[in-house]
Amino acid sequence: MHYSRLCALLIDCHTTDVDEAARFWGQALGRPVDNDHPGTRGNYRMLETPPDEPIVQIQRVTHESRVHLDIETDDIPAEVARLEKLGAHVVERLERWVVMQAPTGQRFCVVRVQRPGFPRNAQRWE
Repeated sequence: MHYSRLCALLIDCHTTDVDEAARFWGQALGRPVDNDHPGTRGNYRMLETPPDEPIVQIQRVTHESRVHLDIETDDIPAEVARLEKLGAHVVERLERWVVMQAPTGQRFCVVRVQRPGFPRNAQRWE
């Protein structure tokens, strides 16, 4: 048995200036950039997010700009196996997360628990 829930919306920006991208998206979404968040580092900028809402993170990338989502779980291998049974496949296994692709073509990530209150609002899987 394991749990999973929607964790984050990541706005992938093919840009040289992640701070400029974060300012734009922060103003567009009405959420200031959270420079004190531990997730604001390197290629990542966090926007301020209420505790019961998914994280919104701006990410500097080398691939095309797009939006992807993260699913957080207390058991990454079990969640990846569950999603594979639904038709998704693994694109890349990294140290702390797995990049997957849905049968409809969208990429998403399966990540370890990121937000407090887990497993509140999470789905329990047998």
